[in-house]
Amino acid sequence: MTLTLSEQILSRAAGRPVRAGDLVTVNVDLVMLHDSLAPSIIRIMHDELGAERVHDPERIAVVIDHVAPAASVQTAEKQAELRRWVRSQGIGNLFDVGRGISHPVLVEEGLARPGMLIIGSDSHSTAYGCVGAFGSGMGSTDIALAAATGRTWLRVPETVLVRAYGRFAPGVSAKDLGLYAARMLRADGATYAAIEWHGVAFLSVMERMTLATLSIELGAKAGIIPPDGTEHATSSPLRVQEGAAYSRILDVDLNELQPQVSVPHTVDNVRNLNDIGRVAVDVVYLGTCTNGHYEDMAAAARVLRGRRLAPGMRMLVVPASAQALQRAVEDGTLTTLLAAGATIGTPGCGACIGRHMGVLAPGETCLFTGNRNFRGRMGSPQANIYLASPEVAAATALTGYITHPQEIV
Repeated sequence: MTLTLSEQILSRAAGRPVRAGDLVTVNVDLVMLHDSLAPSIIRIMHDELGAERVHDPERIAVVIDHVAPAASVQTAEKQAELRRWVRSQGIGNLFDVGRGISHPVLVEEGLARPGMLIIGSDSHSTAYGCVGAFGSGMGSTDIALAAATGRTWLRVPETVLVRAYGRFAPGVSAKDLGLYAARMLRADGATYAAIEWHGVAFLSVMERMTLATLSIELGAKAGIIPPDGTEHATSSPLRVQEGAAYSRILDVDLNELQPQVSVPHTVDNVRNLNDIGRVAVDVVYLGTCTNGHYEDMAAAARVLRGRRLAPGMRMLVVPASAQALQRAVEDGTLTTLLAAGATIGTPGCGACIGRHMGVLAPGETCLFTGNRNFRGRMGSPQANIYLASPEVAAATALTGYITHPQEIV
């Protein structure tokens, strides 16, 4: 039987061979809760499901990342309650303020591995596909049920294949491939499907996370990159099988790919950078689980080195994890960013959900390396958010308008 990656993973989780379209009850390998939704999940688990204990503390990970550090007394109180609950449950995998965003943290800690089924209380839990896991976001009730029982149910998804050829031109990177896929497939192009990203074995694990997180923006249930070319490759149970059934195939020639920009107010409203004209920008924001990794900070630093931000420009860099920040400190990347005039924030989600650390005022325009540019996403509904790569972000910070990196380099 020839299977897609999702079918391989879910067959193991179900304990029997399954195919796209099957309704299955599956064992969950890891359940992730973050600070923003954990209080409602705990309430549902206790009050509605009658469960006083989680099914298996070793299969639970709790991360305080969405409003970290706390931005109000109320938020601080909720986080204190969460810490107490974690201790009472005997959960060892608590990653507190400053450790970073749940998705890269669980990969760095070795908790997310190839072939696993991971569900999280965050829509961008598709991120775990960067190591060849089936990662998916679910709502509070489903997360509570999985935490209490160790199981969940789902329909085995069809699979959309994004097949890349060649290598990126200078100034082009994984973010451009992800945005181009959104442009071609649209926001509903992979609804409840899995996306397999092939031809990207040359990317690092965190660059692959860029593609995996953007999969949800095409409606996908999961986004999976085969673990080829990583430390996980030899031990991975996954293999791309010739003849697997794909519902749709998108071929992309990376050699011809230009920098892509998602313009307000939807992620799939994507154009070539050279076609959007001269767009003035007030603030550049580099961060999130999509593009706040060490590789992203290093890419920005290569553009910024020896230069200063444009007059009046604000550039906020929020590392995705403490580990990424440490690497940036050790090789001088952080020094380069600071010398250029950037401000560094605490590792975490930052202003991505518009609750603290750099929210936007009415009328402001932001060039954001994140994953969503919905109206009001990062603060005022009267602000405009453009999505682009770290390289474009750095070039824009130097000129004050959305700029192709090659204009600078």
